[in-house]
Parts: sequence; C-alpha cells; structure tokens
Amino acid sequence: MSGIIIDETRRYALGLGCERGTPEDEVMALAVQALDVAGITEAQLAAIASIDSRREEAAILAVAAHFSVPAVFFDAARLEEETPRLKNPSEIVFARVGCHGVAEAAALAALGPEAELVLGKIKSRHATAAVARIGLHKG
Repeated sequence: MSGIIIDETRRYALGLGCERGTPEDEVMALAVQALDVAGITEAQLAAIASIDSRREEAAILAVAAHFSVPAVFFDAARLEEETPRLKNPSEIVFARVGCHGVAEAAALAALGPEAELVLGKIKSRHATAAVARIGLHKG
C-alpha cells in the first residue's frame, strides 16, 4: 500500500472503474456522488483505487489529483481475490476484465483484509464507484 496514508482522519478508499476514454467530468461527478452517499468528506479519503489496466486513464488520475490522494492500481488476479467480499459481483465484468468487480474490489484491496464496503457499487453511464473503510485498532 505504498503511498497510502491511513490515520484517524483518512480511513476510506474510493474504488473506481470506467470504460476507456470516459470523460473526466463524468467520473468526477460519480466520485463526488459516492462520497456524498457514503457520508464522508474529501479529508477522510486515503486513496483512489482501480484495476491496473486503467493506470493511464486520465479520468481516474484527475480524480486522484483533485482529492490530492494517491491512485493505486491492482491486477485482475488481486481484485478477483476480493470476490467473496463484493456486494455486487458481475459475470459481465469478469468476462471483460478477469475479475468479478473493479470499483468494490479495488476499494477493498487498497485498504487490506480488514476493510469493509460502506458503499456498494454505484454507476454512471460509463463508470462505477464504491467506497471502503478500514477501522483503526489501538492497543
């Protein structure tokens, strides 16, 4: 999880998936909507996460830059490991990219095995978003 700062205030990851070339404004609007629906602020966000095939996707990089958080990417095999924890696994997504979900799985993968989804996948025309949270254990 290099580059991800998780502390008392930054405990959430925003997972994003999108078709290639999705307009930045569409992905940004969906990201803002996801944070609003999840009831979190920009200041609580630790990372933007997606599948590694979107590593160069301008819209995802723009969202990360807007929120001043790192963008982290995972290969399909790593995202597939999250399938048992997904709220909305999809055979269609699996057929296209090799994992049963991008937004939900990436948000979970970014925060590790103790993360939980607080917002399952929501969609726009060409993109998906989900939010995961990690609790901080003291002791």
